[in-house]
Amino acid sequence: MLDLSFSCLDMLPEEHATGPTLLAHLRIEERSGVDVQTIALRCQLRIEPQRRRYSSREADRLVDLFGDRSQWAGTVHPLQLAIVSHLVPAFRDEVETTVAVPCTYDMEVACGKYFASLDDGEVPITILFSGMAFLDGSGGFRSEPVPWHHEAAHRLPVSVWREMIDRQFPNQGWLRLRRDTINELRAFAAAEAIVDADALVARLLKEAGWPSR
Repeated sequence: MLDLSFSCLDMLPEEHATGPTLLAHLRIEERSGVDVQTIALRCQLRIEPQRRRYSSREADRLVDLFGDRSQWAGTVHPLQLAIVSHLVPAFRDEVETTVAVPCTYDMEVACGKYFASLDDGEVPITILFSGMAFLDGSGGFRSEPVPWHHEAAHRLPVSVWREMIDRQFPNQGWLRLRRDTINELRAFAAAEAIVDADALVARLLKEAGWPSR
């Protein structure tokens, strides 16, 4: 019977991706000695926010995700980062393979909002594995499922996430607005001769009395 174990060696930004992408470098070991032709692997990446500490500044930014810190015992739960599929090449005993993980810079998505709220440190990530392995057998190929209990842990530096985002959108973020709101903002900007969205929001914040930082 197939005897697999998984570990995550590192996660780094993809340099030439068209969108924010992490490369998860995995090591897969097979201890029963069979020849593995391929594994159609499914990887679910989950952020484990309850496994790290937060500064007061970070906790203030996380209120819209988790509520006040006094509520966190019941509100801080894992956040889904991504689900990706990957074909593992043929191997015997051990193989290293790299999984591309598309990520989001969308501040409306929980994981994007979560990372944007952090100053530094590391984020605990759990990768859950499933799928189907195709093996050499007597008389031809045979297949075995990858059991759901397989997982690997990794601590992703916040700096790596920030580097990934900055490769695509240096010092920028993204906010989704309704079309009618955008039209009203454009009309206001045109009437006030405001040239770009940053200047427009800065003007509105100033008029609202929000303190600049």
